[in-house]
Amino acid sequence: MTATDMIDSSATAAPDAVAARPRSDTWHRARRHTGLLIGAALVLGIVILALLAPLLAPHDPYLQNLSARLIPPVWQGEGSWAHPLGTDALGRDYLSRILYGARISLLIGFGATAIALVIGTTMGVLAGYFGGWPDFIVSFIVNVRLALPAMLVALVVVALVGGSLNVVIWTLGFLVWDRFAVVMRAATQQIRSLDYLAAAEAAGASVLRILLSEVMPNVLGALIVVATLEIAQAILFEAALSFLGLGVQPPTPSWGLMISEGKAHMFFRPWVIAIPGVALFVLVLAINLLGDGIRDVTAPEGRA
Repeated sequence: MTATDMIDSSATAAPDAVAARPRSDTWHRARRHTGLLIGAALVLGIVILALLAPLLAPHDPYLQNLSARLIPPVWQGEGSWAHPLGTDALGRDYLSRILYGARISLLIGFGATAIALVIGTTMGVLAGYFGGWPDFIVSFIVNVRLALPAMLVALVVVALVGGSLNVVIWTLGFLVWDRFAVVMRAATQQIRSLDYLAAAEAAGASVLRILLSEVMPNVLGALIVVATLEIAQAILFEAALSFLGLGVQPPTPSWGLMISEGKAHMFFRPWVIAIPGVALFVLVLAINLLGDGIRDVTAPEGRA
């Protein structure tokens, strides 16, 4: 199943059917969904490693030691348990930088997605609920955003403003909100004419209360799926920006930056790019498995 299929099926699944399904049935399917369990276990493990990085890291990730530069990992003949994953070209411990790099990737992924979620969900729900001119304006803004290549815009903004952690988070947050808007608009339009919304309006409930207590709980499943996809996309965007030297700046440990710094040694020391590359691959795969599993568990009737 592709990411597009996941989004389309999430937007078209009936929210009231999801709400009416017994919670125990959902948990039963979750315990039997292999992809969901693997993705959740990997994400949880990476989050725990990132949180405990100060305790688990054997060395200071910023400490340079030119006398110990480019030590290979322990599974190679010249490796040492003093540096289990080896060292980089400046003698910094790779294991320590990988652990602290997980913090950077997760912070950017969750931070940028949180910003995009607020922007896109607000626009999508308002467009889907009111229709008319609000829908036209939101659709026009979404089309303008989709006409702009996200990576090119990010490169221009970061090059003009300067690369830093906050700049990368806010830049990506303002560039990945369109999927939230499209999916939330479609999901809100589906439940707009349902009886419980008409009953809430007839009872005199305010628009804000209807949106928060009636609409949002019924589009939450689709929202979670889109959020997992955007977290993975934001992490990849950050890695690409850092690889090009316009993202997180040295000496901050970033997996994309570590790949960029190691490309000069990739033919003779391939592990300097393989280790952060594998870490990035595992994190993005785990997040996508988690999102795919959540979609299957919460809306099995919409599976492709």
